[in-house]
Amino acid sequence: MDTAPANRTGPLAGYRILDLTAVVLGPLATQILGDYGADVIKVEPPSGDLMRANGVSKNRGMSSIFLAINRNKRSLSIDLKTPEGLEIIHRLLPGVDVVVHNMRVDAIERLGLGYDALSALKPDLVYCMATGFGESGPDAGKPAFDDVIQAASGIASLIGNESGMPDYAPTLLADKTCGLALANAVLAALLHRERTGQGQLVEVPMLETMVAFTMAEHLGGLSFEPPIGPAGYARLLAGGRKPAPTRDGHIAMLPYTAAHWVAFFKGVGRDDLAQKYNLEDRHERNAKIRQIYADMASVTRLMSTDECLALCERLDIPATRLYSIDELPQHPHLQAVGLFEAVNHPSEGPIRSVRPSTLFARSPAQISMHAPLLGQHTDEMMREAGFDEEAIARLEARGIITRGRASQT
Repeated sequence: MDTAPANRTGPLAGYRILDLTAVVLGPLATQILGDYGADVIKVEPPSGDLMRANGVSKNRGMSSIFLAINRNKRSLSIDLKTPEGLEIIHRLLPGVDVVVHNMRVDAIERLGLGYDALSALKPDLVYCMATGFGESGPDAGKPAFDDVIQAASGIASLIGNESGMPDYAPTLLADKTCGLALANAVLAALLHRERTGQGQLVEVPMLETMVAFTMAEHLGGLSFEPPIGPAGYARLLAGGRKPAPTRDGHIAMLPYTAAHWVAFFKGVGRDDLAQKYNLEDRHERNAKIRQIYADMASVTRLMSTDECLALCERLDIPATRLYSIDELPQHPHLQAVGLFEAVNHPSEGPIRSVRPSTLFARSPAQISMHAPLLGQHTDEMMREAGFDEEAIARLEARGIITRGRASQT
């Protein structure tokens, strides 16, 4: 592995990203760009990205989460709070296409790494920042993490809608969704630069991004002025859709059309249920979704999971077994497409990695480099910036840079 940037195959091969992000949102975004072939320089403080310690670890500083969202990056460990650290960034900047960060704006401005400062040195720079709250609003600059944004965007309330107890999704929903939005923003800004030669400042605010995400289906009666009803997609808020019980477990099945419902009820010999509702009327189906799903469950709990799946396949009704996260590597489809790859990490040994899921026919995304040790590429990046061995050793002795070690046990 460890494919040199000049030999990458992805659609972003030849682009260089200066990655000043940390934790989850930013690193997920820059990993996508690295999967697509970009040369991503991950700038870390001497203490390393905080996420190096979160998750499951064999060796200190190389956690499961860090491994999952930091491949295809070179680690440059420098103290950005020093003039010498800032000089290193300035010397790398001419070869950089994109700067990405998810710090608070005041903090990065204090470091001398804000948009105005860097674009003055490189006018065609694409500068993308993920903020918690948009810079033009009263909450600008406030700290924001996944929990806070799930709560502020209405997601925690929606998850607790049926129970009346708000809750968080058991996944970093806001961080990862905004990470996807950040990667998309970088791609769009690069396309603009290709067409016009112009760099620009791009902001991806978490709250606004997640509200737009949530309200796509939940704007409801607030879509109209004046409102004609409350916000919310009634079919979802009413509940009803749940995994169906079987004799030996549960199945996820979704008779989506009137034809599906009629075929299912008739297929299990319950013509009476097929006639019980006006299934052709989608509005009535939505209004009575709880009752319909209760009747479906009364049938499926008498069948085995295999029998339910076979019936749904014969009737072309969307359905699947329920898989736990522990079972996903054994999912037959995922095994067939090779989503999980067994690879050897230089410090961690055999690990399981999830390959890039997007497939490009002519410029394939690939795993070119393993998630790096802290400062693993400091030497080579410093040399690319024009520093000689004496200067590198001097900066290391003063604690301004950290060079990677062969092992972090």
